[in-house]
Amino acid sequence: MNEERIIELEIKAAYQEDLLQALNNIVAGQQQQIDRLEATCRMLNERIKSLSSESGGGESVEEAPPHY
Repeated sequence: MNEERIIELEIKAAYQEDLLQALNNIVAGQQQQIDRLEATCRMLNERIKSLSSESGGGESVEEAPPHY
């Protein structure tokens, strides 16, 4: 009985190690995706700033509403 219990615990430990490795791989992939998204956001912010400075500093000409 004691040996069966040890074998059962070893099997559970092996499954937990596999699960931990799988979760670690998922987290690593998500971190890479977050890094790419942050880089994209920085690039888009810089692009927006450059476009707004090219168009006159972000000043927009206010037009009269269509009903005037």
